[in-house]
Amino acid sequence: MHKRRSPKAVPKLLDSAPLFAVLGDKTRLRLISRLCDDGPASITRLTTGFGITRQAITKHLRVMKNSGLVRSTRLGRESVWQLDKQRLQDVRRYLDLISRQWDVALGRLREFVEH
Repeated sequence: MHKRRSPKAVPKLLDSAPLFAVLGDKTRLRLISRLCDDGPASITRLTTGFGITRQAITKHLRVMKNSGLVRSTRLGRESVWQLDKQRLQDVRRYLDLISRQWDVALGRLREFVEH
């Protein structure tokens, strides 16, 4: 017998779909990595060494902001972007949940095949 997810867990997981869409893009993953490694950064700093335009970086950051993954604050004439660590923890929790579900399903399959 396996545990059932609470009815509340499903909508919360489905609410995170935009967050997973953000994580499905390699440029955004690179931005996340850079923000994790270097901390808050301006568009100018984020663009350095990226090989894409400042406008493209801005577009990606706006998508990330809409998912709640990053936020910006004005510092003088520039916006400084930083990760929302709570949203990253949400991602980890959701992936852990999915992983446990797969473990349970694979365990049931193994039991069925072996008996």
